[in-house]
Amino acid sequence: MLTPERTGVLKTFLSGLPEQIAQRLAQAVEVDRLIDGKTLPHEMILESLRPALRRAHGSDRTPTPLRAFCIPFEDLFTLLPRKAKQKGRIARGSVAPIWSWISQTLLPDETRTYAAKFRALIIANKHAEARAHAAAFWPVAAAAIQHALSTEQGVKMARAALGGQLVVEDAAEMAVLLQVGDETGEIQRILPKPVATLTDELLWALRAVYDSLVQKSPDAVPYVAVIAMHRLAKPWEALKLPLMVSRQTQDTLISSTDMGLVGEIIFGDIETYGKFVREARQPAFDPAALIENLSAFTTRSSGIVKGIDMRRDGKWGQRLLKDRAQLADVMDSFMERAPKEAAAALPMQKSGTFTGGPKVPDFSRPVDPEKTERGLRYVQLTAGCRALATAASFGAAQKKAEDDICQMLRSYNEDVVKELRTAEGPRRTVVESQFEVVCRMTAILFSDEEAEFLRRRGRAAQQAAAAA
Repeated sequence: MLTPERTGVLKTFLSGLPEQIAQRLAQAVEVDRLIDGKTLPHEMILESLRPALRRAHGSDRTPTPLRAFCIPFEDLFTLLPRKAKQKGRIARGSVAPIWSWISQTLLPDETRTYAAKFRALIIANKHAEARAHAAAFWPVAAAAIQHALSTEQGVKMARAALGGQLVVEDAAEMAVLLQVGDETGEIQRILPKPVATLTDELLWALRAVYDSLVQKSPDAVPYVAVIAMHRLAKPWEALKLPLMVSRQTQDTLISSTDMGLVGEIIFGDIETYGKFVREARQPAFDPAALIENLSAFTTRSSGIVKGIDMRRDGKWGQRLLKDRAQLADVMDSFMERAPKEAAAALPMQKSGTFTGGPKVPDFSRPVDPEKTERGLRYVQLTAGCRALATAASFGAAQKKAEDDICQMLRSYNEDVVKELRTAEGPRRTVVESQFEVVCRMTAILFSDEEAEFLRRRGRAAQQAAAAA
């Protein structure tokens, strides 16, 4: 038995494995679990491998009874924290308690039989039969969930068993999709993710699924566009389906419901990304995370504007205009401060007889590590926003910030290289530390190649000083 210390070491090691190795190891562990192996700590190993497995996009995983059970609603999974249930989103953390509830309380015998036969089929390499066996279990599980939640007392008991109302609501949503597993599977077949563009041919194929669900299960109709959204490289293109239906059938009741669900999810994401940017605090912020959220906000908001006919004075148009205006104000303030923080990272002093001239490098003072890291964050943010600023409505502020930093940095680079030729003793140590900072800034703002060229110039200056 592993000690807690060794378990911690093993988890750290497993989480850092390369994606391909992690994938092969996970498959081996899952096969061992299918044949009821008793030696390996399956859950601990798989949990530790999850970070690497998430990086292995499109990787094949060994089918398991639980994974097959989740197929109809797997596209709705989210890892985002939440305070309320959002229709069209199912927390991944809800799966384990709901599966335990089904297998131990609602359908203990049926679940045991399903899992045993599924494992036997996978071990025999009969994957198609295993999938069909899972598909037969889906409506059985759906009926059991819906029956358990059909009364107030049943909901109360489920809330106690599942650990909260949010999980109960996730279970109810799972049941809706489990009932129509064949149709959700058809959507997944039509759109093997990620689909680059939702073509007219694909749109008509989705329309056929949509029409079949209108007759079979109206409650599941909105999920056609929701599932499609998660399988598209451009999620906002899923809005084409409800727009298509509304234009051709004038069925405003159904199409507006669809539009509302997909739209709420997409605009909810946009607002989440925008909220992250708005709540970032200067000067202590994570530039990579800020750029990532800004990029996601810009990509989705621009895609919606270009991809669908959205009225500026409509509900969605007004929300988007407000979000973009608030985000632009925040980023303007970041860009206004960026040149000052970049300059503060490098010791400078006023020139001239009475120190009334422009600022020049001060090679008598060492760099301040705190100011250096702060300045580098602003430089990284300024450079990272280069391709996003215009679309996010702060293009002028970003360009001015970048121009100011570039002008300061190029001048400082020339001065520090000259100083490397003559500086001696403690002063040389100060100059070399400043040189390292400008090299890092150059790599971020210009390119790694220009930074390497600057380093070569610095080495040449040092060699000239040594030879003198």
